[in-house]
Amino acid sequence: MSDSQEPNLSSLRQRIDHIDTEILRLISERAECARQVAETKTASDPQAVFYRPEREAQVLRRVMELNQGPLDSEEMARLFREIMSACLALEQPIKVAYLGPEGTFTQQAALKHFGDSAISLPMAAIDEVFREVEAGAVNYGVVPVENSTEGVINHTLDSFIDSGLRISGEVVLRIHHHLLVADTTLKDKVSRIYSHPQSFAQCRKWLDAHFPHAERVPVSSNAEAARLVKSEWHSAAIAGDMAAKLYGLSHVAEKIEDRPDNSTRFLIIGNQDVPMSGVDKTSLVVATRNQPGALHDLLEPFHRHQIDLTRLETRPSRTGAWNYVFFIDFCGHVEEPRVSALLEEVRLRVSEVKVLGSYPQGVL
Repeated sequence: MSDSQEPNLSSLRQRIDHIDTEILRLISERAECARQVAETKTASDPQAVFYRPEREAQVLRRVMELNQGPLDSEEMARLFREIMSACLALEQPIKVAYLGPEGTFTQQAALKHFGDSAISLPMAAIDEVFREVEAGAVNYGVVPVENSTEGVINHTLDSFIDSGLRISGEVVLRIHHHLLVADTTLKDKVSRIYSHPQSFAQCRKWLDAHFPHAERVPVSSNAEAARLVKSEWHSAAIAGDMAAKLYGLSHVAEKIEDRPDNSTRFLIIGNQDVPMSGVDKTSLVVATRNQPGALHDLLEPFHRHQIDLTRLETRPSRTGAWNYVFFIDFCGHVEEPRVSALLEEVRLRVSEVKVLGSYPQGVL
């Protein structure tokens, strides 16, 4: 390095040190302010709710709007989410149940939404996540609801029919599948591959081209697949980065999903209704009467009120053969006058309407 460059580099490092000191001071100031918020809330209401999904969404959207680079707006929002997560832990640590075991994409979604300061607890099944939240053992639950390649997760939809829980948020996770092996495995000797059935379906073409003769063994989760291959010398697993890191596995191939836009949407479930954030979504389950034109009668008010439908799914009803219920997502919040008017009209046209929740549209 030349002498002319040294003073400039030294001054830049001094400037970075000064900026880091200022960042540290401001984060500590923000954390102290969060603690004062907790004290103020608790003084007026011992059962106060500290986590406000709509407020967090507003803060993150504002950060993304104000960001002028050079960091990407989503990257900046992720940094702020971790700061908010750590500050919230000072007020009241959030307990979150997710579809386990540890290392699943659902855990990854939980940490993406709540930050690393949340306490995440794995559950063996989707209905167990619902039960933990209903019992008050955790504050929130995270469950998968649909994949862009394989479609809807029916078990999640069915769990909502009998549950009184509310949807309080959503998170979309880009799903990248990797072929993983233990350090003792010879990559050209792989004769068995473990994975969740949906992951096999999402990687079918790649597997047919590269491992057409390997036995495909379905297991309960990709994390379980990663755990199994840790002790086997001739097997591989399809799983994500979190499972690879957790079990110390090596990559044979990365991003083997057939569709590069492969994503899964997860829902955050809780016990509270969420106020408007400004950019919201509402989910319903609707039981229609078994008569001609029932679906048209259901959907016509959405068109007339110019409300954007984002999802419509059908599931068999438990009330009788050939009866169906519809799961509907649309843009808007139940507190908006036009949405309230829509719901009143829909109730007159169907046999039952159940609002699963209004919640902020996913920011990250």
